[in-house]
Amino acid sequence: MPTEPLDDYIDAVATVLALPIDAAWKPAIRANLDVTLRMARMVQEFPLPDEIEPASIYEA
Repeated sequence: MPTEPLDDYIDAVATVLALPIDAAWKPAIRANLDVTLRMARMVQEFPLPDEIEPASIYEA
């Protein structure tokens, strides 16, 4: 039976964290992880010029 690509990752992380996951929740977890990975990819691929400076740190 083929699995979704993220299922193995979800199972491995749940095992490492000792986090029981109900099978009924796995599709929702997979969907949220997929969206998160797509957003991270968009941020990572955004071109920044070499001369850009990091934001300052403001303290109150």
